[in-house]
Amino acid sequence: MPPTISSSLCTVAALSGRRASQQGGNKQRAVAQPLAAGVVTEAAPPLVSAPRRRGGADELVAWKSIRQERWEGALEVEGNLPLWLDGTYLRNGPGLWDLGDYGFRHLFDGYATLVRVSFRDGHAVGAHRQIESEAYKAAREHGKLCYREFSEVPKPGSFTSFIGQLASLFSGSSLTDNSNTGVVRLGDGRVLCLTETVKGSIVVDPDTLDTVNKFEYEDKLGGLIHSAHPIVTDTKFWTLIPDLIRPGYVVARMDAGSNERQFVGRVDCRGGPAPGWVHSFPITENYVVVPEMPLRYCAANLLRAEPTPLYKFQWYPDSGSYMHVMCKASGNIVASVEVPPFVTFHFINAYEEKDEEGRVTAIIADCCEHNANTSILDNLRLHNLRSFTGEDVLTDARVGRFRIPLDGSPFGELEAALDPEEHGRGMDMCSINPAHLGKEYRYTYACGARRPCNFPNTLTKIDLVEKTAKSWYEEGAVPSEPYFVPRPGAVEEDDGVAISMVSAKDGSGYALVLDAKTFKEIARANFPYGLPYGLHCCWVPRDK
Repeated sequence: MPPTISSSLCTVAALSGRRASQQGGNKQRAVAQPLAAGVVTEAAPPLVSAPRRRGGADELVAWKSIRQERWEGALEVEGNLPLWLDGTYLRNGPGLWDLGDYGFRHLFDGYATLVRVSFRDGHAVGAHRQIESEAYKAAREHGKLCYREFSEVPKPGSFTSFIGQLASLFSGSSLTDNSNTGVVRLGDGRVLCLTETVKGSIVVDPDTLDTVNKFEYEDKLGGLIHSAHPIVTDTKFWTLIPDLIRPGYVVARMDAGSNERQFVGRVDCRGGPAPGWVHSFPITENYVVVPEMPLRYCAANLLRAEPTPLYKFQWYPDSGSYMHVMCKASGNIVASVEVPPFVTFHFINAYEEKDEEGRVTAIIADCCEHNANTSILDNLRLHNLRSFTGEDVLTDARVGRFRIPLDGSPFGELEAALDPEEHGRGMDMCSINPAHLGKEYRYTYACGARRPCNFPNTLTKIDLVEKTAKSWYEEGAVPSEPYFVPRPGAVEEDDGVAISMVSAKDGSGYALVLDAKTFKEIARANFPYGLPYGLHCCWVPRDK
């Protein structure tokens, strides 16, 4: 049975103590209204539970805009949440694709929706809110696109305004700050939402989901774009900055508590007219791995008013594919090898392979690799996602394993780490136990596939030693990235839970909690209505 309003308020108070103390208690407020073009939903929602919404078989909301700007309330829990699960799960992703009568065309265009589930004492409180980027606020005010998104460009009203758009593109002022991709907790506790534009780095409050401010980089490294997935530890923040003028990449690091990136080294591209797209990259204990794939940035496509099938990129298979390895301490390149062509959004992890005497002989780097097939980008058009007819159209993917020798060899290796049929030839949106970042590891948690499908529709646990997979599946549902949270004091690598937000076939939505060992469901926390699909997550432990 759903909790009563009074019990919901008690649960919210327990889970959101800091917010309650700041606001003087949990007072009921006006319900936020559904979003409409040019309408600002200023009133905050009531902190109460709402009845779970049930719908028909055609009401999957994964690819539909969020129904209201913000909501918060206690969640109905089915099953038993672990009592040790004490903290906040955050998920970021595009959640608003409609502006009045105009709809975005690509999954990656939507304005950022931040989702929160706070766990404590076996209870859960959920919330969601739009990130207040300049791009979102301008679109909300004017009812139209005002900044360049992933596949969309504001329509110029005249030739003069077109020339002005070109100038603003090169200065970076027209690029979006819509931070709809990643969310990370920095070593000093700040929570940062990101996208691939440097200006799209935004600090948020994990308790209230308020947009706090822009994250201003206090250095002279410049750059308009960077990797959407920095590597973050308790002490360091690592990132790659592509150089579109002199094709290459700058490797930079930033200390916890600082806003100043420090130059570590530079990698010059070995092929192509531009750097390869670098959405993510891996590190080991002593090295940074810089991928250079033949899906490269393309100036001509950036200037087009209408999107091409590869958007701001172009496929240059003859330019070669390379993996570069840089020493963290010196910034020196210790290996640069040619590898078979590859296409990846997300690297999983990397580690150092050693001989019997403990000398590092090679770097192993794993990624979600799409068999060098660039059609994955165009498959993510919203029209394609919304019009599944039962045909098996999802691009095949695998756990691609690179072996990069450090003995001066000119070539590296790329092969599947396990039979892709184990996970349905679908593989993306991955996480690992953070204690194994940059180290040898056994397990990864990702989205796989049960065919036929047009998008990853399972959660899968990959065992890279036994080369097997376990999967969770619910018919018609679309789960998002499974994020691994270790049990405090755990010794075994898979001792913890995997959390995913799921859009169900009937229009409902919930936070799913799986036992990471057995990969069986132990609980779900139901939202009052389904939420759009989201991309990436982080975990914010509760301050003790």
